[in-house]
Amino acid sequence: MVKNFLIIGICLVSFTIYAQNGTISPFSTFGVGDFRNNGTVENQMMGGLRLYADSIHVNLRNPAAYSKLKLTAYSANISHTEFRLEDANESQRASVTNLDYLAVGFPIARNAGIGFGLMPFSSVGFSLLSEDVNTANQNVTNVFAGEGGLNRVFLSLGYEPVKNVAIGATINYNFGTLEYERAQSIEDILFGSRDIRTSRITGFDFNYALSFTPKITKKHTLFSHIGVDTQVNLVSENSERISSFSIANGSEIEGADVDLAALGLSNTELKIPTITTIGLGYGEDKKWFFGGEYSFQALSSFSNDFLGQENVAYQDASTIAVGGFFIPDYRSISSYLKRITYRAGMRYEQTGLLVNDKEINNFGITFGFGLPLGGNFSNLNVGFELGRRGTTDAGLIEESYLKLNVGLSLNDKWFIKRKIN
Repeated sequence: MVKNFLIIGICLVSFTIYAQNGTISPFSTFGVGDFRNNGTVENQMMGGLRLYADSIHVNLRNPAAYSKLKLTAYSANISHTEFRLEDANESQRASVTNLDYLAVGFPIARNAGIGFGLMPFSSVGFSLLSEDVNTANQNVTNVFAGEGGLNRVFLSLGYEPVKNVAIGATINYNFGTLEYERAQSIEDILFGSRDIRTSRITGFDFNYALSFTPKITKKHTLFSHIGVDTQVNLVSENSERISSFSIANGSEIEGADVDLAALGLSNTELKIPTITTIGLGYGEDKKWFFGGEYSFQALSSFSNDFLGQENVAYQDASTIAVGGFFIPDYRSISSYLKRITYRAGMRYEQTGLLVNDKEINNFGITFGFGLPLGGNFSNLNVGFELGRRGTTDAGLIEESYLKLNVGLSLNDKWFIKRKIN
């Protein structure tokens, strides 16, 4: 037992160091970055559905699912994403590799389970360059860059008080640092100007879930789910430094810290509005499942006063997702292919982000495989996601991406009572 917790602790510390550079998307410029709380690879490959729960897998977005656990489940995932960024004139390619989550879940009673772990909540990682000509006919170069992110430590509890009805709750602690830089240089001038803004952010939020999974026939189950991700209340401790720098080597020549207290910006609040999700599905245990979900969020109330981006606005957001899985024969001895879990799904997301009065929407198609490992319930999950976000209209960027997920779901028994013969 001690060994198990020691391994988990080392992994979580490593993850905290690693998880800061999780994206190269230009859309991470806005808000608090790209949101990355997408659930386990099993859920992601079904379009991101959270309503399905079973006895051997962790579900990061549905705390009620922990009530189903019969074995201890370790879960981790590594992803690699290839991006193609395109505007009206040219396109570029980039890639990023991430450790997406580490989590453990285990039963604590017949109808109750608990889970904990760490995952990224959001990531900032971009570098944009724009060139213009001023009134003196000199070339002006602006570079915008950002890095950092918010991590999330969570603790979940799920309980089934009556048959087929499960409830759950998760407490999340979010923390991290975001840094934004703008540098400007002008042709034939030896010094440029630089503005660096840093936000150190902490805060809590909660997730609540209610699931109802009655048997419709002897073999078939109806899955229904309501989930509420409460408003994320974050406190941002801000600093800003304005300086001049040498064009030759980038070193600072002269600088000063901005008195943000006088502007009322040294400490600001960031309130990410509540997300409500409703889902409905149908399936046969250990055979097949198909479902759909709708999520909505009053994002129009969000703002980040410290950054003060003039070309950005927010409107209410929503997501529609459908997906499912199929297992030909999980007990097959003669055919390994029949024991594979085949997953697929898709989602359409109105992100609520408006840039230059244009909506930034996201569409993705997902599919993947759950590959059994050995003779137990553990499996290797491989998944793919093809998607597109944004637009090339109004001088904006369209982002096409291919994401590869490789995840492990390992099962074990804890708290085994010793027997003496």
